[in-house]
Amino acid sequence: MKHYLLSVVTPTDGEPPAPEVLEGIMRNVGVFHQELQEAGAWVFAGGLHAPSTATMVRPKDGATPITDGPYAEGKEYLGGLCIIKAPDLDAALDWGRKAARAITLPVEVRPFEGEVEG
Repeated sequence: MKHYLLSVVTPTDGEPPAPEVLEGIMRNVGVFHQELQEAGAWVFAGGLHAPSTATMVRPKDGATPITDGPYAEGKEYLGGLCIIKAPDLDAALDWGRKAARAITLPVEVRPFEGEVEG
């Protein structure tokens, strides 16, 4: 088994969905998470606050200064993530498709290096 990262790609522009739309999306995400758990593929999932809440810690000349803000600014950002176990990339991509349908945003599927026991 391998671990895969499912990254939710969130646009920086535009308004968030209306509460009634967001409620349906979150219900679908809950169903997706439940399906992952029942299949034994669940490791971890969570949403992230906006990039403006980020703090950077950078090594520099033996020190680690701290600055406000995201590392990079762009048209999209990592809005949430899910770590799963899957036997191969095809299975992980199937989970990625289900995640994208549930969250209604693009999902990047990326393998971690190495294998996972179990």
